[in-house]
Amino acid sequence: MISVGDEFHWVPFYEALADKLLVFKDKRGELFNVIRQIASEQQLMKHFHFENEDWWRSRHYRIDPFSVMGVMNRGTTDANRTLLAKVFADEFGVKIPAPTQFAGIPVLDNRRSFFVGDDELWNLFAHALESADTNVFSNEFKEAFEKAVAVRMNGVAKITIGLFWIRPRVFMPLDGNSCKYIAKHYEISVPKDRCSGDEYVEFLSVLKNKLSRESPGLSFPEMSHKAWIEIKGSQPIDPPIDGPNPSGGDDEDKKMITAKNTILYGPPGTGKTYSAIQYAVAIVEEKPIAKVKDEDYGEVFSRYLKYKDNGIVSFTTFHQSFSYEEFIEGIRPVVSPEEKAKAGSEIEYEIHDGIFKTFCDNAGKPVGERVDTDLGIGKNPTVWKVSLEGAGENNTRKECMENNHIRIGFDEYGENISDALDFAEHGGSNVLNAFYNRMQIGDIVLSCYSSKTIDAIGVVTGEPEWRNEYPNYKRVRNVRWLVKGINEDIVDLNGGRTMTLSTVYKLSVSVSDVLQMLRSLKPDLFTEKVKIPNRVFIIDEINRGNISKIFGELITLIEPSKRIGASEQLRAKLPYSGQNFGVPGNVYIIGTMNTADRSIAMIDSALRRRFSFVEMQPDSTTLEGVLVEGINIARMLDTINKRITVLLDREHTIGHSYLLPLRRNSTIETLAEIFENSIVPLLQEYFYDDYEKIRLVLGDNKKPDDSTHFIVKKTDTVDLFGGGEIDFPEYYEVNREAFKMIEAYRQM
Repeated sequence: MISVGDEFHWVPFYEALADKLLVFKDKRGELFNVIRQIASEQQLMKHFHFENEDWWRSRHYRIDPFSVMGVMNRGTTDANRTLLAKVFADEFGVKIPAPTQFAGIPVLDNRRSFFVGDDELWNLFAHALESADTNVFSNEFKEAFEKAVAVRMNGVAKITIGLFWIRPRVFMPLDGNSCKYIAKHYEISVPKDRCSGDEYVEFLSVLKNKLSRESPGLSFPEMSHKAWIEIKGSQPIDPPIDGPNPSGGDDEDKKMITAKNTILYGPPGTGKTYSAIQYAVAIVEEKPIAKVKDEDYGEVFSRYLKYKDNGIVSFTTFHQSFSYEEFIEGIRPVVSPEEKAKAGSEIEYEIHDGIFKTFCDNAGKPVGERVDTDLGIGKNPTVWKVSLEGAGENNTRKECMENNHIRIGFDEYGENISDALDFAEHGGSNVLNAFYNRMQIGDIVLSCYSSKTIDAIGVVTGEPEWRNEYPNYKRVRNVRWLVKGINEDIVDLNGGRTMTLSTVYKLSVSVSDVLQMLRSLKPDLFTEKVKIPNRVFIIDEINRGNISKIFGELITLIEPSKRIGASEQLRAKLPYSGQNFGVPGNVYIIGTMNTADRSIAMIDSALRRRFSFVEMQPDSTTLEGVLVEGINIARMLDTINKRITVLLDREHTIGHSYLLPLRRNSTIETLAEIFENSIVPLLQEYFYDDYEKIRLVLGDNKKPDDSTHFIVKKTDTVDLFGGGEIDFPEYYEVNREAFKMIEAYRQM
């Protein structure tokens, strides 16, 4: 039995609070409203970010009990934890006094203190309490445990820590400290990342038996506390306070990026594309954006290029001619040899995947920390159907499976295939072109067993060969069979179409769907330290394209709640391929938008509500310390932008990046070039050539010396046209000489 002294007084309190939360299993919206109300009054709960409507809308405004318990178990002081415990006790009617010490409780990383999943977590919570109270671990508990662990961002350690919070006397946490301590002192095999419900229950049974024999009376909370002390070498110390920052408000940059779709918008020159690269790296590496911004940009950009080369990040720019066919999918002609064109053969077409569809299809590919985790799949693989002699069992199929290759026929054409061959009699032109030219090492092959089913999945590992030792089907390519002897119906994955008689052709099955099949059919392929990374698709100048035309049905599919694996996941049948396409949950979209470009319309309203918007305004602090002959460049930029805001609006200010060259070369020549070739032309665009307002922005109206005016007002129309009754207007000229005069800037 646990001795409930002050240091373990948290145990009965946590158990009582868990009982109170169970009441909300069928009133989850009500619990959400309760926690949101508490958070509005409690600075220590700002990490919930209830102001982020898009994030919570995707979760149907629901919160799970483990995330609620986690409020008291983040990196903060014991005093703050006690305060939060008292708040919960008052709200939920817990009669046990709030604890003042929290010995033996593993805490969560403040950046990842949310649990993920709604039904998965509530089912586990309910079955765990029932199993603990009845001392019978039901099959329902084991199944719920496995489902909760399988949700991305949870995992065995996090889930068992949550179970420990709600019933500390029954469930042992599998955090790093506890696992090391148990393995060292009790020589028990501790479950790893891939842990089933049966394995965890068996582990608890073995551990309790060991304790009863070797450490009678030692409870799980006491063991967890001992583990912390031994592994860390000392008593737990108060971690940094997790309260509001000294400025009195939350620092947005310290947040993890959670929005699936983000647009960085602002005037030109504010670093939107520059920041998009930082955001992409932060998302891939799962870091707060502030941490990435603090790093050297050259190193960040180098990692960005590596991710781009590996297909984890993709970059494109929208323009007025960009279309759905380029973005999602379309059809394009297959270029035939010149000889065939002359022979009058008909033009052939193929379905071509657009850049975003290709990116999404590859989003499920794992990234391994070891070489042997690599399945050999290429960066942008194609999925091919291959017939091995024919349908059903045959000798060719058996031989190919045993010797890791595929074989096709058309032996009558001989070893060498050239454009000069006449395919009219035996056909096979498209098949041989696919086998020799279009199929690449790293592509995926599905072995066709019947018109609906496949019996093997492999990866192409070799170039085409001619093997004369075979009596037929002499054209060979080596393949690594990832799984054999299966019977999988792929009609739904192939756009609802059965496979045709053609020996080799491209299927409409996505790479992600193939990987999902592999996980189901042969999970040990993924038992190493394999990570499915976040992937980022950057769209520069997103509002330059016709958004509705380009995105099509994706306007719905990119919503966080409609992503694959989300609570309301949707797939749409694509018009050309017929594929049931969905957007994976690990794909993030970042767009950039120039708010000052009047040649284009603002973003489509239907798409607007599906994106989070981050404003990028001029940042003069990047120019601090930059002086040109005594002129403070940062202060000058602020002055210009304040004038523009008054005369026009804040969407048409001057970005700091225009003046960044002065950090390297702070001379009057560089400043003159920037103003003459960049800033003044931009102001002309902003103000529609209203030079009087441009003069006000540049301070020409205050300069006593006309020679220092950037824009000169001319009144010599009478001299130009002579006398007359016409009332000639004044006109303006750009004074090029003023750009080279330091006094012109000093008097701004």
